Amino acid sequence: MLDLAFRRLNSLGAVSHSAVSIPSATLAVLPDAVKLSFRGRPSSFQVAGNAFGISLPQTACRFAVRGSRAVYWLGPDEWLLQATGEQPSALFASMETALAGHFCSLVDISHRSDAFAVSGRMSDYVLNHGCPLDLSLRAFPVGMCTRTILGKATILLSRPEIDTFHIDVWRSFAPYVWQLLDEARSELSDGRRRH
Repeated sequence: MLDLAFRRLNSLGAVSHSAVSIPSATLAVLPDAVKLSFRGRPSSFQVAGNAFGISLPQTACRFAVRGSRAVYWLGPDEWLLQATGEQPSALFASMETALAGHFCSLVDISHRSDAFAVSGRMSDYVLNHGCPLDLSLRAFPVGMCTRTILGKATILLSRPEIDTFHIDVWRSFAPYVWQLLDEARSELSDGRRRH
């Protein structure tokens, strides 16, 4: 019997090994995760949240986390459901069963993007080399997420901790975004820029 199973390769594997250690702005590949795009009508919001185990955030540009699962608000009727360490087919099947009969869309997009973290006291400074947003705590607090750009790539940017940002980027752009930020970090290693 022909084995059609395949192993997903993270697009950041090659570039991540060459990153120099710079404690004030580290780059780290995040574990692969199941990613489901959910869109629906208000009547399906609670059902989806109950099935996933996290209420869908109703406040614009916010995300919620419980254990290894997270839900990111992307629009008035759109969320990204993410689970680390789970099988895409099993999670999709359980969500699909719970949402049967509701007007909604559930799409497995696990293969579409890779994610990494930028951490350290200079992480916002490094991100601003390619991202036009005000990343101060006042303007972009912990628990916030948004679609934005970094260089020429569209990303989902979130802030799980004061000095940590997560970037979710389409696989074809992931090495470019990583290298852009790695180059921006390089000025921190020679002492020219300090806070």
